[in-house]
Amino acid sequence: MSAAETLADLAVSLGADAVGWAPAQVPAPAVDEYAGWLAAGRHAGMGYLERQLPARADPASRLEGAGSVLVLGVSHAFADPGVPPGGVRVGRVARYAWTPDYHDQLQPVLTRLEAEAARLGVRARGYVDHGPVMERLFASGGFLGWRGKSGMTVSTRLGAFVTLAVLLTDLPFGGAAAVHPDRCGRCLRCVAACPTSAIGDDRTIDARRCISYLTIEHRGPVAPELRAGMGDWLFGCDVCSEVCPWSVRAGPLARLFRPDPELAHPDLSAFFGVSERGFERRFAGTAFLRPRRKGMARNALTVLGNLSPEQGRAAQGWPLLLAGAEDPAWEVREAAAWALGRWEEESRVRPLLDDPHPAVRETAARALTLAS
Repeated sequence: MSAAETLADLAVSLGADAVGWAPAQVPAPAVDEYAGWLAAGRHAGMGYLERQLPARADPASRLEGAGSVLVLGVSHAFADPGVPPGGVRVGRVARYAWTPDYHDQLQPVLTRLEAEAARLGVRARGYVDHGPVMERLFASGGFLGWRGKSGMTVSTRLGAFVTLAVLLTDLPFGGAAAVHPDRCGRCLRCVAACPTSAIGDDRTIDARRCISYLTIEHRGPVAPELRAGMGDWLFGCDVCSEVCPWSVRAGPLARLFRPDPELAHPDLSAFFGVSERGFERRFAGTAFLRPRRKGMARNALTVLGNLSPEQGRAAQGWPLLLAGAEDPAWEVREAAAWALGRWEEESRVRPLLDDPHPAVRETAARALTLAS
């Protein structure tokens, strides 16, 4: 077999659900579109994306002589592992986070591919999505799928629950460059279903409104007008992928990753009354470390605030609202002020009018105004 065939077969044997080769060039229109998205501020607080633009536009800056890219698609379309007993088990988690951090799980696969490439005399460098690589563009060029109207990579076989990884190589690309045909048709289910209207008409997402960004990358309070739309999403959001007909048709497919019930349905009380270090020990190797302890506590209070008082109390959420109001992190106290206001607990909101942080005082005052 050729080196390209050997590497592709190895990737499948290591757990990839789909593989394809794409040219390691980024067309100028794609660079311009991405730069325009950044210029419009739709990347929100992810300033690193601006800094990485030159590298994303030129794969050769990551691997000298880059000629072709092996793209790996790994399904995270899990069946629900079930809710563990005990605890405060409300709030949804995006499916990719139901398993230990996929970066850590895919890195050994890429390391093995890099080693095999070296044995074959091929220079290679692997990236999961934390590297400055336009993996969705390469996925289309490698015929794994197309950019759906949600902006996500969609596959006719795997649906939209696809984790991507790439292996840059100095192998020349064989054949003519092409992209996967668009199979969205007239369907707009993902656009219509987005709870915060974050999906634009140009197949891009405005991170400033995206629940995934707001619950993971965003620091500080979420804009009041967006909180109700976040519903019961504790970490990330799968709405656009869930409603995609291709995802529905694909069904549960994940085989490399395995879901953990404690990550799919975490106990919200684990985010309160614990130090950041204690939180990091408990959730080591998971995606929950990204927003940190105070981010997960803020998210938990948003989920509880979006429940009715009756639902929240039935789920044992009341002690968490009280704990949140006394949390050492002002961001958590601010979220507690909002949630207590939603539950119309005015007597519990009033003490927060004297909070040392102005954002907490402002939210408490707003909550009381809305309640009056």
